Amino acid sequence: MHNFRKIFIYQKSVDFSVLIYKFTKTFPKDEQFGLISQIRRAAISVSLNIAEGSGNKSNKEFKRFLEIALRSNYEVMSWLEIALRLNYCKKEEYKTLIAESDEIAAMIVGFAKQL
Repeated sequence: MHNFRKIFIYQKSVDFSVLIYKFTKTFPKDEQFGLISQIRRAAISVSLNIAEGSGNKSNKEFKRFLEIALRSNYEVMSWLEIALRLNYCKKEEYKTLIAESDEIAAMIVGFAKQL
């Protein structure tokens, strides 16, 4: 079992969720139950799956949760692309968040390989 609070990817994914929450505050109100809700859920899902998976005694099972976290992270990337195409954000904001998401993805893959 792993202490998820000490796993750097967990900490980074929580920080990323906070960024996503701040980022989506400027979206149109009619997106409250659409894009805003979905991108926030996907972002939060990354850290939640890392936390949940860390409670497993089996590294194989932990890897399964890391894979789910990775897929949620990819979902965030897709939502960011949609937000950009809808002109809900500037290209620079998009690039910054995508870079952060890419880094988290690489860290998840690397950590899973180490298990």
